[in-house]
Amino acid sequence: MKRLTTGSIGIVQGSRVLFSDYADGGVMWTGQGDRESRHVISFKEPFTAPPAVMVGISMWDTDHAHNARADLSAEKITAKGFHLVFRTWGDTRVARIRADWTAIGPVRDEDDWDVV
Repeated sequence: MKRLTTGSIGIVQGSRVLFSDYADGGVMWTGQGDRESRHVISFKEPFTAPPAVMVGISMWDTDHAHNARADLSAEKITAKGFHLVFRTWGDTRVARIRADWTAIGPVRDEDDWDVV
């Protein structure tokens, strides 16, 4: 369990089209085997510690003649951002995908002050 000991909690959300490989014959549409699409997401304002990040597929377009295999995750989470990663494998053909994400974590409060 991630415990937040601060009185100020920030929530930020976003949405990202990860690729549209059907348009240009990209590897997610034409390839076979293990494939990955990785995107760096930067928060407009940093958290004071790495937040909890939740990701989900909000749109995907796949070839109906093949199995739909997908793995979507948040990796390398820091106070400043994370990597949004989509993976597929086998003969899956993904034309395009959009992923939504939410980050929840501690943020600085205007009443916070540092003692030096």
